[in-house]
Amino acid sequence: MTSTLSRAIAGYPNRFDPGAASELPETLRETIRRRDEVLGPGYTLIYREPVEFVSGHGAHLIDRDGHDYLDAYNNVPCVGHAHPHVAEAVSRQVATVNTNTRYVEESLVAYAERLLATFPDGLGRLSLACSGSEANDLAVRVAKFHTGGTGIIVTRWAYHGITSEVASFSPTLGAGSSLGPNVRVIDPPDPRLAPPGVALAEHMRRQVRGAIDDLERHGFRLAALITDGAYSSDGIFTDPVGYLKDMLEEVHAAGGVYIADEVQAGFARLGETMWGFSRHGALPDIVTMGKPMGNGMPISGVVFRPEVSDEFGRNVRYFNTFGGSSIPVAAGAAVLDVFEEENVRQRVLENGTALRKGLEEITKDSAHVAEVRGSGLYVGVEIVEDRQAGEPDRARAEDVVNDLRDRRVLISGTGPAANVLKIRPPLAFTAADVTRFLETFAEVAKARL
Repeated sequence: MTSTLSRAIAGYPNRFDPGAASELPETLRETIRRRDEVLGPGYTLIYREPVEFVSGHGAHLIDRDGHDYLDAYNNVPCVGHAHPHVAEAVSRQVATVNTNTRYVEESLVAYAERLLATFPDGLGRLSLACSGSEANDLAVRVAKFHTGGTGIIVTRWAYHGITSEVASFSPTLGAGSSLGPNVRVIDPPDPRLAPPGVALAEHMRRQVRGAIDDLERHGFRLAALITDGAYSSDGIFTDPVGYLKDMLEEVHAAGGVYIADEVQAGFARLGETMWGFSRHGALPDIVTMGKPMGNGMPISGVVFRPEVSDEFGRNVRYFNTFGGSSIPVAAGAAVLDVFEEENVRQRVLENGTALRKGLEEITKDSAHVAEVRGSGLYVGVEIVEDRQAGEPDRARAEDVVNDLRDRRVLISGTGPAANVLKIRPPLAFTAADVTRFLETFAEVAKARL
C-alpha cells in the first residue's frame, strides 16, 4: 500500500497496520490506492483496518457486505444516519428552490426564531455559515471588533477549526500549526490539576487572570476566552459544573467576551440541557455551533448578544453564499422537528446515564482505567499504564479502539496522549444500542483492561 497505510494518524489512537493491508478485500485496497493518488497524505483514514460504509440508519452503519456496525463515534448525524424526516425535508427543498439570505425567505426567519428560542434570554441574534470553523472565525472577528482587543485564551489541547485564524488558536493541530503570538493556553477543568486545597473554580479563575496579565504584558488586550463545553480534545471534562461563572467574571473585568463553542457540546449532547454552557448557569456573549445542526448538511451558526454583534453588522459587510440558504435551513428545521417529536433530550439523558453506569461497572476493578467521565451521550474512558501511577497508555487505548472496530463497534480516542476513549454516538442511540455496546466493551475489557 502507499503512504496512507504506513503513517501514524496524529490525534487518533488508530494507525494502519501495513502488514494487514494484504488481508483487506481487493476492492477496498484498490479504492485506498486510488484515494492516496488523488487526495494525498493530508487525508487520513481511521482504524488499523479501514472500513467502507454504503448506508446507515439510526446509530448504525452498513458496510458493502451488509455487516451492521454500531456507531458510537459520529456526532454529525445528530438525530441519526439518514433520518427519514430530515431526508424528506432536504429532498423537498432541493426540488423546490435554493436561494440565499439576500432574498426574503420566511423559512429562514422561522428557523432562526425557533433556534434562538432554545437559548437563554439575552442571546438574540443569529448569523449562519457552513462549518464550525467558519462559525468560530466569525465569532472571533466580531469579538475583536467589539472589544478592540486581539488576545485569545483557549485550553491547552483545544480544537476550534481549520481556517487560518482559527487554526492559530487550536493547539491540538500540533507543532506544524503554530499558535499566534496573541494566544495563551490554560488547563482544562480537570480537578486533578488544581493545586492542593484550591477549588477547581478558583484554579480556573487564577489561570484566566494569569493569561490576561501575560497578554497585557506583551501588548495584547483581551478579545475573548473560547472554550468547548465538553473539552473534547483536552480529554472530555464535563464536570463538575459551576466553575465557568468565575472565569467569565475575569474575562468581563478585562473587557473581553466569552465564546462558548457548542459544536461538540450543543444540541443536548450532554443530556441535561440543550446547550453545554447552560449546565454551569453562565451566559456567554457569543455561542458557536456546527456539525449537528443539519444532521450532516453544511450549516453552522453563531448566536450573539445583540450589544456585541449589532455594531459589527452596521459597519462590516458580512455575506456567506451558502450560509443560511434554503436547503441547509430546511435540514436545520427538520432536526428541530425531530428533537420535539422524539423527545431527544430525555432519550440522551436516560441512555447516557445507563451507558456511563455500565462502563463504570465493567471497569471498576481495572488497573488500566483511571476514570470514566462525561455527561449525556459524551463519555470518556481514560486508559493508563497503572491506575496508581496514572501514566497515559496510548498503545492500550489503540488496542481497545481497534478491538471494538473488529467487533463492529466504532469509537475513537482523544486527549493530549490520545489515551481517552471517546464515546460519542448519534443521539439516536437507543437502550438496545447501549446494551450491545456494553456487552461488546466487556468482551474487549476482559482481554485488554
